[in-house]
Amino acid sequence: LLIVLFGTIDVGRYAWSLSQAQKATQIGARWAVATNAVATSLQPIAPYGSGYDFAVTGGIPQGTTVPTTVFNGSIECISDGTNASCTCTPGSTCNFPTTADTLAFNRLVTRMAQISPDITASKVKVAYSRSELGFSGDPIGPQIAPLTTVSLQSLKFVPFTSQIFGGRVDLPQFAYTLPMEDGSGTSSN
Repeated sequence: LLIVLFGTIDVGRYAWSLSQAQKATQIGARWAVATNAVATSLQPIAPYGSGYDFAVTGGIPQGTTVPTTVFNGSIECISDGTNASCTCTPGSTCNFPTTADTLAFNRLVTRMAQISPDITASKVKVAYSRSELGFSGDPIGPQIAPLTTVSLQSLKFVPFTSQIFGGRVDLPQFAYTLPMEDGSGTSSN
């Protein structure tokens, strides 16, 4: 009877853990599109941001869409808990620097951890994928407005009944995608 009781409680706790992780991923995606981009080249140019104006300095006429020869595919940003890093994914074209803003990544993880405390930097990934949004020389937004995906992986659930039977349950990977908004700032509603 106790095993059935604790098993029923564990099912509820598992559903709660799934809900927390899903909501944290959604909040993380919202945060990622409305605050400083983790990939610094995607941040708006000065004076509104500190981003690198790769489009205009690369000879792309102001006001035109950044062509696929400059950015096609995606950039992935991860962290080891201390430093964030961004890389152009294999098969992608990123003809601009792919440096990471560790502070922006850490703010994102901190916000997600407010929803689900088990979240750490090593469990979060931010990916920026090509879209046809944005234009070269945009004075108040990023040069490109990529699709921004925040994903959460490697979370574990420890049931009460594991005291008896041992083991942990892997939670599935969660991902949520939104198009980049202003990509600038340190907080989001």
